[in-house]
Amino acid sequence: MSTTSHAREQILGKIHAATQPDGGQQQSYAALPRPCIRHGKLTAEGCLELLIERLREYDAEVVEATPEELPDAIASQLAASGKHIFVAPEGLPTEWLIKGFDWRIDKGLSHTEIEQIEGVVTAAFCAVADSGTIVLHHSATEGRRVLTLLPDWHLCVLRASQVVETLPEYFDRCEKPATLATYISGPSATADIEMTRIKGVHGPRFLHVILVRDQG
Repeated sequence: MSTTSHAREQILGKIHAATQPDGGQQQSYAALPRPCIRHGKLTAEGCLELLIERLREYDAEVVEATPEELPDAIASQLAASGKHIFVAPEGLPTEWLIKGFDWRIDKGLSHTEIEQIEGVVTAAFCAVADSGTIVLHHSATEGRRVLTLLPDWHLCVLRASQVVETLPEYFDRCEKPATLATYISGPSATADIEMTRIKGVHGPRFLHVILVRDQG
């Protein structure tokens, strides 16, 4: 038997043993130590501070507001954007649809229609402070994924109670695996080509976050 054939037989033999219910491999796998960090050590305030720091490092703009201040904060961000036409998920709270702007509610808008829209406003499912990542599960208040990919400007409303420190803590919040999730770490950007940073390659060039202080 050649060296190549022998190595192949060894590999296949190990795969066969590992997939047998009585091979003992599954028990050995379950017994392996898992030293990864599953729960953070920061306080709730420390998590928020870390998230804000990370987001701003990624060139996202972050403002804070109380629940009562939220409509005014949204109005201020929309006005400062210099844009007028916005798309919103069908389930977005009506008080977030600030008067004076042209709102397109997504009830099956085509990609061509969405491409003509200047900005989008959504809620979020969670945020991971350690990596500065906002997670969308595309619920009725977060909208379809295409809404947060085609418009050039994204305003995301994130509640302090939705912020966790580590990625495993985010997964612990998922009652079941999301059929689709979008992970946003700042505005879309890449430096793959000649190490030149280009914004807007994979999504909005501008990310604005309103962090709502909904917990004491």
